[in-house]
Amino acid sequence: MLPPDDHAPLRRTPLYDLHVSLGGKMVPFAGYDMPVQYPAGVLKEHLHTRASAGLFDVSHMGQIALRPKSGRVEDAARALERLVPQDVVAIAPGRQRYAQFTNADGGILDDLMVANFGDHLFLVVNAACKDADEAHLRAHLSGDCVIDSLADRALIALQGPKAESALAKMCAVAPSMTFMDAGPHEVAGLPCFVSRSGYTGEDGFEISVPAGDAERLAKTLLENPDLMPIGLGARDSLRLEAGLCLYGHDIDTTTTPVEAALEWSVQKSRRTGGARAGGFPGADAILAHFDKGASRRRVGLRAEGRAPVREGALLFAEATAGGPIGKVTSGGFGPSLNAPVAMGYVPTSRSALGTKLFAEVRGQRLPLQVAAMPFVKNTYKR
Repeated sequence: MLPPDDHAPLRRTPLYDLHVSLGGKMVPFAGYDMPVQYPAGVLKEHLHTRASAGLFDVSHMGQIALRPKSGRVEDAARALERLVPQDVVAIAPGRQRYAQFTNADGGILDDLMVANFGDHLFLVVNAACKDADEAHLRAHLSGDCVIDSLADRALIALQGPKAESALAKMCAVAPSMTFMDAGPHEVAGLPCFVSRSGYTGEDGFEISVPAGDAERLAKTLLENPDLMPIGLGARDSLRLEAGLCLYGHDIDTTTTPVEAALEWSVQKSRRTGGARAGGFPGADAILAHFDKGASRRRVGLRAEGRAPVREGALLFAEATAGGPIGKVTSGGFGPSLNAPVAMGYVPTSRSALGTKLFAEVRGQRLPLQVAAMPFVKNTYKR
């Protein structure tokens, strides 16, 4: 998790009072006072999300509307393509796509979601980066777009196999939505933005709701016995099992999308030979990685023993000899697997599935193998 800024007062989401009333253990995270767990504990919260459904407060994330001054959403899409390597123009109305802001070296400034709401684009960015992201958009796109920070909205994630049945009671369109559908919809009579997405590997939804209505909506959802409030601890273990990157840990300004094994997120139209190849920050470096390969790669790692391999652990090619060849960027115990899982960067030559490596844990080199991700099969509704 990101280190807190000890000098800045912690901000609170619109659901802070609800977290406290539910017994949430509050901790600093990305400048906010957030629940790391509730009385049930991280293990039960994790397993409940996989088996039933969990409710997460992700209101610390940034929400931004990108409104084209021309009135044509494709102009906002083309403008945003100057900052991301994804094909934004091809995002159909009512759909969303995963993207990254890149820098001049091809590194990742942040990862984000971009949705086409018909007359404008709706962006969700990471909490720790949201102020910088908004400034980045204003610096580069103000000539074409009105950048509207939606600070008056909360964001609730509903994740798990029973998420659809829970939301269907309040949102008539929920059952007809498929993975990455997104748009304005009413939920319990409230004007919300709903996407069928999330960051757990499970089917589910993210619901942007006016801040003043967030607590009422969350309480109404939690009246459903299938739902349990879930804290940051289980959110982290869920996304790790799903093989999903955490910004500032698995991806940052020193990693390109290709090194991060995120090639799937860069459409062919933006790659060499594509209709709109390049034209984004760091295009030369990123396209060179596509064309010639990168020297390192993010991989999944499964330990042979029971000891968790944590973030920062050094990786080695040999059990005793030689220096480190890589590092773990996320790691912990996978409750769904009842085994430790991790992700990290290794030389591409050592990235093939089944490659044996060693992680240094408390002065000992423990054996592990490069493993396929996600570690737990995703259940997105296609």
